[in-house]
Amino acid sequence: MMLNGSDLQVLGPQAYRSGNIMEEEHMLGWNVPQEHGSLVHPHWKQFQAPDMGTHFMFAAIYGMLMIMSVLGNFIVIYLYFTSKSLRTASNLFIVNLALFDLLMMLNMPMLVANSFFQRPIGWQEGCNIYALFGSIAGIGSAINNAIIAYDRYRTIAFPLDGRLTMKQALMMIVFAWAYAMPFSILPMNGTWGRYVAEGYLTTCSFDFLTQDESTRTFVGTIFVYSYCIPMFLIILFYSQLLGHVRQHEKMLKEQAKKMNVKSLASNQDAAQKSVEIRIAKVALTIFFLFVCSWTPYALIALIGTFGDRNILTPAMGMIPAVAAKVVSCIDPWVYAINHPRFRAELAKKFPFLGSDDTVSDTVSVATEKTQTSDNAPSA
Repeated sequence: MMLNGSDLQVLGPQAYRSGNIMEEEHMLGWNVPQEHGSLVHPHWKQFQAPDMGTHFMFAAIYGMLMIMSVLGNFIVIYLYFTSKSLRTASNLFIVNLALFDLLMMLNMPMLVANSFFQRPIGWQEGCNIYALFGSIAGIGSAINNAIIAYDRYRTIAFPLDGRLTMKQALMMIVFAWAYAMPFSILPMNGTWGRYVAEGYLTTCSFDFLTQDESTRTFVGTIFVYSYCIPMFLIILFYSQLLGHVRQHEKMLKEQAKKMNVKSLASNQDAAQKSVEIRIAKVALTIFFLFVCSWTPYALIALIGTFGDRNILTPAMGMIPAVAAKVVSCIDPWVYAINHPRFRAELAKKFPFLGSDDTVSDTVSVATEKTQTSDNAPSA
């Protein structure tokens, strides 16, 4: 983003002592001119602004996270499009999650610049762009995790006729992006809600501190829409998956007992089920990371709107932003390390990043069989 003249103004008076620059103490919002005062809620202005060392530390952290995320997510996307065995409908959802994570990373250069300027560059317009990317990435990854849970349930519970075709997967991906749009776009022009600076005033999100009925309704609605609904769907599908696996194992044991054999499952069937369950565990790990990344945002927004806002400090306001960025970096590496197929392809193309953990084509139910069903004409 290009910086305007006001972005290049001197940050504030500084005192020189023994050759070192000693900052004067300021309260948060000291460098925000009156015409942009609505960007900072009065709640944050009662706290002392952090020193430049703190801002530089965050800038360094954000820079490292950006490199890790871009590298990891681009590797996931590259492996998908260059490895025939990975081009399945199920893995398409992994690629979509990587795209959402990369969208989150588009904020990082702005975040680093904000840390140096100690405020949002571009003022309201810059804050809107930053929050828009974060909102689309957050809500999109939430509903994408629900879709992954649904796909895992269908794949494991109904291995013969429950697999999604490529066309169905693409339609669900379009739905995920469409689902993320309404509550991301509405605050842009103040139609419902608005985007403001938060924490150390270097990150932006929707306003959860203004005490009016419109803000309360918006926060309550977006909490249900972007957090509760995806969470409910994820728990529903994984609980059904777990129940189906237990019921299936119980049925096989009872039947084997009647037939006086040790097991009815062949070695190949057992290996197939093992691979799919491993993939489900990876998806469950991603869900856990989603909870860790967005629960802090949900809690702080609810406290700011309906609870005791006095406990919300700028440092607490920074925790959700950092957590969300960290998880967007971890997601691709979780898949690359633990997903059987991605790990095998990673070892082939980047042997210095992973060990060879190749899964036989005859045992993975997520590869050639899925490709066959994906390419079959749908009714």
